[in-house]
Amino acid sequence: MKKSVVVTGANSGIGLTTAIVLANAGYDVYGTARTAEKVSDLESSAAEKGVQVNGVVCDVSDEESCEKGFAEIADRTSGGPWAVVNNAGTAQFGPIEDVSDEKVRAQLEINLVAPARVARLVLPHMREHGDGRILNVSSIAGRMSLPMMGWYCASKHGLEAMSDALRVEVAPFGVKVILIEPGTFGTSIWASSGGNLPEPSNQTYADAYQRTTMVASSGNLMPDPVWVARAIRLALANPVPLARYLVGVDAVSGALAENLAPTMLSDLVKGVATGLTRLPIPGLR
Repeated sequence: MKKSVVVTGANSGIGLTTAIVLANAGYDVYGTARTAEKVSDLESSAAEKGVQVNGVVCDVSDEESCEKGFAEIADRTSGGPWAVVNNAGTAQFGPIEDVSDEKVRAQLEINLVAPARVARLVLPHMREHGDGRILNVSSIAGRMSLPMMGWYCASKHGLEAMSDALRVEVAPFGVKVILIEPGTFGTSIWASSGGNLPEPSNQTYADAYQRTTMVASSGNLMPDPVWVARAIRLALANPVPLARYLVGVDAVSGALAENLAPTMLSDLVKGVATGLTRLPIPGLR
């Protein structure tokens, strides 16, 4: 019997690629998306690749929709999935000063509260069977904070803290909690986030927004998200998975730099990279 795996936010980017890679690997894959239209697109995209992904309407940021979606999955998987990949997420760009409370709450709801909500829905079945996997897709931003992305980083830092606690809490029941920490990959999250910038409150922030927009528009130049999907497949297949999987050269180098570089140097590099800090060299920024 195939093991069932749920991938949230599976209609594009890392989620869609992961759903297809796992279906190719022989898993019974259920992919969630917020609307019936997106579910249809997901199933069509999988069919074009020669695999079947079972689409389910589920907005993970809405408690009622989430409960309804996972109840449907439970009915279709004899009680619940063997594993869930909490991939659904969004990125709120902008300086701390400019991001409204409403946008902060939305960022934390999707990236932090929703994975915990999903865990609550799948854990009773996993505990009953003494087996299961919960993979939370974090980011290198879960290990290091970046200017102009403070609330996104906060949501991923929170996801890592929650996952670390959950991993120990559910270990006695045979359930394993795993963090996937990608660097920058070519997904639609960057383009959609680039259009979600708040109004800059000063010219320094406005200059930094321009650089942020350039990054957001270069998603097609970034590495293929298939490498993240393959790390997820590896974590699911490994009987003794690691607690964390760093994926991407920038993720590995960023983690090393954050741990080894002095804070003063790290702050300078981050400031210059985002256009917030001027180098003390005439003609250079």
